[in-house]
Amino acid sequence: MFWEITKILAFFGTLSKGSEKAPFYFVFFPHCTSPRFRVSYSMYLNIGCNYIVVLSVLDRRYIGDIMNKEFLQNLREQIKAGTVTEQEPMNKHTSFAIGGPADVFVQPATREEIRSAVYCAKEAGIPFFVMGNGSNLLVSDEGFRGMIIQIGKNFQAISVKDTVIEVQAGALLSRTARAAWNAGLTGFEFAAGIPGSVGGAVAMNAGAYGGEVKDVLLDAEVLTQEGEFLTLTGEELDLSYRHSCIFEKNYVVLSARFSFEKGESDKIKARMDELAKARREKQPLEFPSAGSTFKRPEGYFAGKLIQDAGLKGYTVGGAQVSEKHSGFVVNRGGATAEEVAFLIKQVQKKVMKQFNVMMQPEVRFVGFADTEVRE
Repeated sequence: MFWEITKILAFFGTLSKGSEKAPFYFVFFPHCTSPRFRVSYSMYLNIGCNYIVVLSVLDRRYIGDIMNKEFLQNLREQIKAGTVTEQEPMNKHTSFAIGGPADVFVQPATREEIRSAVYCAKEAGIPFFVMGNGSNLLVSDEGFRGMIIQIGKNFQAISVKDTVIEVQAGALLSRTARAAWNAGLTGFEFAAGIPGSVGGAVAMNAGAYGGEVKDVLLDAEVLTQEGEFLTLTGEELDLSYRHSCIFEKNYVVLSARFSFEKGESDKIKARMDELAKARREKQPLEFPSAGSTFKRPEGYFAGKLIQDAGLKGYTVGGAQVSEKHSGFVVNRGGATAEEVAFLIKQVQKKVMKQFNVMMQPEVRFVGFADTEVRE
């Protein structure tokens, strides 16, 4: 049976394995609007409120059939200033340095090209995923059967007007923090060491050391799945701890405006240096990772729970719970996505067993088959 998806349809269920049960829900793939695409096996699997893009074996095979020369020719006609690459290794585009190839990898150069890429994928029934700097992703070893759109090097403009800084989605948070410091604006010091881009930071309400995006976000421009450009306030984006409505509504962040206060440049720089030193001393920056692997459970610190569970240094292949900070899973060399995912699940199980606390991943999983996620 083939489906025409006009909105997200969800139902709740229970995933069982032996005597263990974990709540989950399925959401039919909202990007696949073509009636030619079999979406009955395509879904987002949510574990701990963290979306995982999954495709069944049947759908992977079907996507290969429709990812043809006609589609690619049409896509390239729309993406003139940007680039379109086939079979692009995703380990080149993620901070984990892990991930197989995306069938098609698009780097648009204008917001119109972003809209065109999304339209082409939807019309052809091709699953697509939008990424920024790749600093919070774990891409499957099999890669992504569909199209990945990266908002990166072509969207890095930063402009300062009085106490407001407007930033395109591909600009790094570190550059934005430096721009604020250079302008004598305070409030973004916390972001100086976060490796992500502005688009991803807005989408997940990134934060560190007592600060978060929602504290300073004025508004953000997004592209909707209907091809509309909207400007939404932080309240309209429903920002909360590591959450926004962006993933749920499948918005694409194009730019953001941040509002700051005037400050003293030397004090701003001193605070940035203080936080940079703390990161160097406490975080495993010497290894590839996706930053903090787990969200902070209410009333707890993720790293301490993991350490108290005896998992500091726990290793699966090339993946390891950092010996420097237990809240980080790192790639010590040659780690596979399968090893990282298995390690994360083991941490969840052991912490749950000992402390009855569910560790929700902060990292996003991309391209995993449903059977791989369930095991």
